[in-house]
Amino acid sequence: MMSNFKWLLWRLFRANEIKVHELNYLFWECTTRCNLHCRHCGSDCKTASLDKDMPLGDFLLALDTIPKKYVSREFTVVLTGGEPLLRPDIEDIGRAIRKRGMGWSMVSNGYFYDRAMHSRLLGAGMGALTISLDGLEQEHEWMRGRSGCYARTLEAISIAASAPQLNFDVVTCVNKRNLAQLPAICEQLSGLGVKQWRLFTVIPIGRAARDPEMKLDDEEFKTLMEFIKARREAAKPGDMNVTFSCEGYLGRYETEVRQVPFLCHAGINIASVLIDGRICACPNIDRDRFSQGNIYDDNLFEVWNTRFREYRDKNWAREDQCRDCPVFNRCLGGGMHNWHGDCSEPLSCHYKKTL
Repeated sequence: MMSNFKWLLWRLFRANEIKVHELNYLFWECTTRCNLHCRHCGSDCKTASLDKDMPLGDFLLALDTIPKKYVSREFTVVLTGGEPLLRPDIEDIGRAIRKRGMGWSMVSNGYFYDRAMHSRLLGAGMGALTISLDGLEQEHEWMRGRSGCYARTLEAISIAASAPQLNFDVVTCVNKRNLAQLPAICEQLSGLGVKQWRLFTVIPIGRAARDPEMKLDDEEFKTLMEFIKARREAAKPGDMNVTFSCEGYLGRYETEVRQVPFLCHAGINIASVLIDGRICACPNIDRDRFSQGNIYDDNLFEVWNTRFREYRDKNWAREDQCRDCPVFNRCLGGGMHNWHGDCSEPLSCHYKKTL
């Protein structure tokens, strides 16, 4: 557990990060079409989306507002959706981003990720990849809404894990049906050569808001924390790194289940361009409540520098259940995706779950 002095140092670091707000990650919701029908989808994506894919040229015009001198070595454009591999121009996208001196990565369900695709995307300069695995066969396909997708996901994971030049991780949405399977999934991923496994739980938005099997109760949440803690304590050099995502402050588990203390980087280091051109942060944040502009009307880089105030000063979140919270200065109301609708209170409080 961190001492009060170390927490003070962390708060000073966080304050500087907010003040500087260097843009490191830019998500591009390049499509809302998807070949699966996931129970927890925050964007409610469909095979035939009502939104047309954003033309590459439109996105590049927005990207080109970022001065070259501002782009650090870590700057990465993350292609997300929907399923990005449904775009036939995926290699052109990657090459255009690399031509601008930026890295690019992708979040995928892995269904179309075979060896030929792997070779093509590496050839287009892809430097990082995230693939989702949400249980063993029955549970994964229950979650993803398509039979046969489990085997294809495992094959994609195996292919990606075999490329040492690729910064690759697997993410798992932990729910009531796969919680007990975590040890088996861990062994499976380790056997495939995966080096990074990131676990998360859903905030009740999108389809997950209507599905009680998606949400862990407090005891189940603590079971998840204990599993991650035990894996990290037992890890040896070279073992797969198991970690919890950046959802919120975790109280006594805070430094036990992740590398560094909680910090929601949305609007501090992370922005996004959504399918309709809106400028936001992480794509799962309430896009009606927290979008900051639109690339078809505004200069992306100017928006980044002059707006995002609600992301960088979260005193507005100190209301209702957060008002008298003794750890508000460590939590700041949790991740921004935890505030939807009228923002009268967070949808979920991880700190209370750990008490």
